[in-house]
Amino acid sequence: MTKAANENKPTRIRFRMLALIFVNVVINYMDRSNISVAATAISTDLHLTSVQLGLIFSAFGWTYVALQIPGGIMVDYFGPRVLYAFSLIAWSLSTLFQGFTKGFTALFGLRLATGAFEAPAFPANNRIVTSWFPNNERASAIAVYTSGQFVGLAFLTPMLVIIEHLTGWRGLFIITGSIGIVWGFIWYHYYRDPSKHSKVNQAELDYIEQGGGLVNSSHEKKHANAERFKWSNLQEVFSHRKLWGIYLGQFAVNSTLWFFLTWFPTYLVKYRGLNFLKSGILASAPFLAAFAGLILSGFLSDHLIKKGVSVGIARKAPVITGLLLSISIVGANYVDSPALIIFFMCLAFFGNGFASITWVFVSTLAPKRLIGIAGGVFNCIGGLASVIVPIVIGYLVKGGNFAPALVFIGIIAFAGACSYIFLVGKIERIETRLPSNDR
Repeated sequence: MTKAANENKPTRIRFRMLALIFVNVVINYMDRSNISVAATAISTDLHLTSVQLGLIFSAFGWTYVALQIPGGIMVDYFGPRVLYAFSLIAWSLSTLFQGFTKGFTALFGLRLATGAFEAPAFPANNRIVTSWFPNNERASAIAVYTSGQFVGLAFLTPMLVIIEHLTGWRGLFIITGSIGIVWGFIWYHYYRDPSKHSKVNQAELDYIEQGGGLVNSSHEKKHANAERFKWSNLQEVFSHRKLWGIYLGQFAVNSTLWFFLTWFPTYLVKYRGLNFLKSGILASAPFLAAFAGLILSGFLSDHLIKKGVSVGIARKAPVITGLLLSISIVGANYVDSPALIIFFMCLAFFGNGFASITWVFVSTLAPKRLIGIAGGVFNCIGGLASVIVPIVIGYLVKGGNFAPALVFIGIIAFAGACSYIFLVGKIERIETRLPSNDR
């Protein structure tokens, strides 16, 4: 092949950037969920009640949710390279220090810090994919990086259980925190925005831009020229019914997810009587199911788009179907065999994975100049599940019965499906409707 032909063929640097995001997400969720692996030992060592444990589980979400909108604004202003490196190193340090805590208050405070520093991560992920990928590859790209939370945990959960078994819960936090610190420096060294990457050719940039990718989006501007925050921008992303539909739907998707990230191992050990090491192996199965659901959903959605199926069906049908499947978690209340319990958990989490391409709606629906802040609001309202669900479950199971907690998760999943059916409507980008002098 001639040199000219090579120059006309698009490079594939976007997939390298996607691989970097995938690792970010694996580390992100490792540091969210390590607390669930350590929970039984921590509650014994620090003498925590179920309510206190619920508060520890939810502490991450308090600051994570509160800082989602500022996180989205910072992504639009600073761009993902520097911000993500800082965020990775800072939340990993908070994780490492959890290994040295002596009581409830210190551990609670460090979980708050972890949530605060992780806040910009998913708005940054969405901004990166919107910049690097055309519309017809975006759901697949989102499915791939989001799958990091499931495939990472599927393989990491047994490993984390073994680390905790060998080094204690303190060693677990020290090791996982150290991994994130090292990766933060690797991210900073390798990541670049599309127009600044030395190895991307013009053909790939043209391919991305012609397909609807925002190659020259606002985060690539110099700080002096970057999109400044205006309260009217915040008003804009709260003023559309279809955006509220995806916000509420994300709360429902995250509610099932946060059950698995927090209470699930405790459910297996304390409420279903499985031993700790066996529960670690079984706990990986639903994450593999969720991974399969997410990958299938993302590639199916993009395949339907390429085949000419309407955007509404191609994007909404997997999310609605997945949320309805998540209701099957209630079935675990009616069986006693570990195999059947895990079956219902796998089916529900497969549905959760199938519904987890929801970030594609932020890229598709939000006004172009407000994708970062819309992503912040989307993740903020979705992230409320990380605050509410662990605490509510802590209160629901005080009497020793876990059944009401699973019913609670099933009801929220059904409400999320209704949100996509009745609120989201036609899938098309929202045009900014504020007066030009306020833009």
